[in-house]
Amino acid sequence: MASDQPSVLLVEDEPAQREVLAYNLEADGFAVTRAENGEEALMLVEEAAPDLILLDWMLPNVSGIEVCRQLKTRSETRNVPIIMLSARSEEVDRVRGLETGADDYVIKPYSVIELMARVRAQLRRTRPSTVGERLEYEDIILDSETHRVTRKGEGLKLGPTEFRLLSTFMEKPGRVWSREQLLDRVWGRDIYVDTRTVDVHIGRLRKALCQHGGDDPLRTVRGAGYSLG
Repeated sequence: MASDQPSVLLVEDEPAQREVLAYNLEADGFAVTRAENGEEALMLVEEAAPDLILLDWMLPNVSGIEVCRQLKTRSETRNVPIIMLSARSEEVDRVRGLETGADDYVIKPYSVIELMARVRAQLRRTRPSTVGERLEYEDIILDSETHRVTRKGEGLKLGPTEFRLLSTFMEKPGRVWSREQLLDRVWGRDIYVDTRTVDVHIGRLRKALCQHGGDDPLRTVRGAGYSLG
């Protein structure tokens, strides 16, 4: 899986709908993992939390609403956006889905184009760099569409790994990222890299951010990891 691709877990038990959605998501640049039922979805999320979940309500064994409830009660997955897909169109069902923790609720049959727009809207909120948003933190500006970074108006030279590291930090300033979390987000979940490699690239990022002067905005949190600000 490409590390800079936003990852989507698609949970749909109907094969035709699952493949149509997967095709459109992959064509739009998303890395897609498929699940046929609620149990499989919970297992996959435990292995590696995706950036977003498309979740059908009517699933065999464990329902989508129960999957949503379980994920939203876990600290490690409660912030993963969930878009509920359902043929249930009554207001009471939409309210129940949203109150269980779904971030959006789409009624079947739906427009694939509209659904893709809703996916991008959720990612714009949680992972803005993956949908071409411009990020700003103090005097640092990162344009993910043009792949350019400036500080105090001066262009900075960053390697691709340092760019992805900075994108991750700028999406959530103040958050402390462990080395393992940075490995998953920046290098990818299917690639083995020693955690010491993170320290090397953090050092390169610090040097790049200060190449025209200014204070180092990155903070080392002893025993925990790194943070921007």
